[in-house]
Amino acid sequence: VQLQASGGGLVQPGESLRLSCAASGRILSINDMGWYRQVPGNQRELVAVITSSDNTNYADSVKGRFTISRDNAKNTVYLQMNSLKPEDTAVYHCNAQGLTYYSSTMRLTYLYNLWGQGTLVTVSS
Repeated sequence: VQLQASGGGLVQPGESLRLSCAASGRILSINDMGWYRQVPGNQRELVAVITSSDNTNYADSVKGRFTISRDNAKNTVYLQMNSLKPEDTAVYHCNAQGLTYYSSTMRLTYLYNLWGQGTLVTVSS
């Protein structure tokens, strides 16, 4: 089981980007899915999280500009980022918590926490 993120890139201030992160494998369910970001030299910080019942939580710095959503049928989480600012520049990492899936040997397995690879978002004029 793994998470694959995509959608990063270089944009100008005020523009938009949409990140996607798909979980692959024989997944039965995922509790929370979220996005975190990290600037070199800084700690990784929460951007947004969405629960299995679609409750959401956002960092104050992105409220009103970013929207997190998920498609449970596709085991995918999205992050729509509007009105991007230079301070949004970071490597964005997707995260999934509470995965229940079948392993390669068809053993029912619970994984508490899974990280995807990062995708770089650069906001610059």
